[in-house]
Amino acid sequence: MKLTLRVWRQKNADAEGTMSTYEVDGISPDMSFLEMLDTLNEELILKGEDPVAFDHDCREGICGMCSLVINGEAHGPERTTTCQLHMRSFRDGDTIDIEPWRAAAFPVVKDLVVDRSAFDRIIQAGGYITAPTGSAPEAHATPVPKPDADHAFEHAECIGCGACVAACPNGAAMLFTSAKVNHLNVLPQGAPERETRVLDMVAQMDEEGFGGCTLAGECATACPKGIPLTSITQMNKEWLRATRKAAKR
Repeated sequence: MKLTLRVWRQKNADAEGTMSTYEVDGISPDMSFLEMLDTLNEELILKGEDPVAFDHDCREGICGMCSLVINGEAHGPERTTTCQLHMRSFRDGDTIDIEPWRAAAFPVVKDLVVDRSAFDRIIQAGGYITAPTGSAPEAHATPVPKPDADHAFEHAECIGCGACVAACPNGAAMLFTSAKVNHLNVLPQGAPERETRVLDMVAQMDEEGFGGCTLAGECATACPKGIPLTSITQMNKEWLRATRKAAKR
């Protein structure tokens, strides 16, 4: 396959960015999208040019590091992570636009790399449980109803990639935050911090400068792990519940 790539290049957070055009040839349809970028970078290095900086780690769709807007869509045309997107999703001769996540809370570090530490601070605000350390407890010591366990696992699948923010017209982080809140709040282990968790995490989310949610639904459509839009409504209920309880104290 021969492709034309229009790639966002930005030297650092303070520099002006621009779309640069590159031609790549000999791309196999079986290559992953990141392997295609590796091929581009090998050619740039051989020419003595600066390679394109992009985030990646496990390349197995687990870590959430890869984060590209491809032809205007978070992670590209398939509902998967960028690292699991293969070049068979494109055609010979295609022109592909490659950009970083676009959100005020995700400033560009270099080229396609953005700073997503805002997510870390949201989790630090309440994405944990109070539990004694030591050996693992007996598996059946704390019974969890099957529907609750399934619900928790569904939300725990969030890998924090940020596609929800990139796809949202408002740059909101509600789907991410709700996934982190709901997967703990539904479990007995998360009960001690149930109220403070949702209040603190939502407050931190607002402090980070993410946009407001208008339930456009683009976040759930782009999420590679299928976190449902109803996750947001559930977190809203948790937030109202916690707010009312706090007001009565």
